[in-house]
Amino acid sequence: MKYIFETRMEVRDYECDIEGIVNNAQYVHYCEHTRHLFLKECGLSFAEMHNKGVDAVVARMQLQYKVPLRPDDEFISRLNLTKEGIKYVFHQDIYRASDEQLCFRGKIELVCLVNGRLGNSEDYDAAFQRFISR
Repeated sequence: MKYIFETRMEVRDYECDIEGIVNNAQYVHYCEHTRHLFLKECGLSFAEMHNKGVDAVVARMQLQYKVPLRPDDEFISRLNLTKEGIKYVFHQDIYRASDEQLCFRGKIELVCLVNGRLGNSEDYDAAFQRFISR
């Protein structure tokens, strides 16, 4: 897959469960943090968009857990973006940095609420225009 954005992070010990692996819910947090950093890279602020009455909300997630991350693992969170109708579809993969092993794959669909109503956001469309592949 071709990626348009990536960031590096490190597993913190408190993110792991009794089995010594990253708790499954943490991967959703990693993906959300990556999307927020991507927004900043595109010149958008999640908080400022909310203040303008535009909220991007998760509508659906498909998650695949491949290989677990462990404490102190450094990992690379990568994403690509498509648009299907009014949905922004983020294809997000997480790789262990030491060996590029795919650990997690997610397909996260977001929609925009504009002043509380489902709709298109001109701001998001403009910010993502150069990245969106159809």
